[in-house]
Amino acid sequence: MSARAKAVFLDRDGVINRMYFRKGAYRSPQEPSEWAYLDGVEATLQALRDRGYLLLVCTNQPDVARGWLRREVVDEFHRRLATDLPVSRIYACFHDDASACACRKPKPGMLLQGGEEFHVDLAQSWMVGDRWKDIEAGRAAGCRTVYLRHDHDQEASGGPDFEIRALPELLEIIR
Repeated sequence: MSARAKAVFLDRDGVINRMYFRKGAYRSPQEPSEWAYLDGVEATLQALRDRGYLLLVCTNQPDVARGWLRREVVDEFHRRLATDLPVSRIYACFHDDASACACRKPKPGMLLQGGEEFHVDLAQSWMVGDRWKDIEAGRAAGCRTVYLRHDHDQEASGGPDFEIRALPELLEIIR
């Protein structure tokens, strides 16, 4: 039997790319001109890939269901992300809370799907996010969790395994 892969599951908005304050909260970019990576993302993800981790992005995109963001724009962002960064796959949930789907974080559906598709050992893997939903999804999937704190963030309920202030700090935790 071959060894199982290890992965770093990453939320997208606020972890990989910049967010914008609108409609009373920090939200996804809405136009291609707003797409911008956070400092250190490219080097950090490449270092994690070099350490043998699969990089799987798991992102809730409810603004599509709410009619605030066009699906084509999200698809363009994901094409850029897949071209620019060493990610193996991008999983996106386009539902809102009312849909009660299995893929929307805090449910672990996207992580479990990635785990199955890539034969990932979830206990040796990580979920990195900037919202309590990310941390709960990682915990529910059996991953270790890292909370990327921003000044505008909510508390990660239940407490993550680790907390950082900038993505490059992951390299001190994930070996």
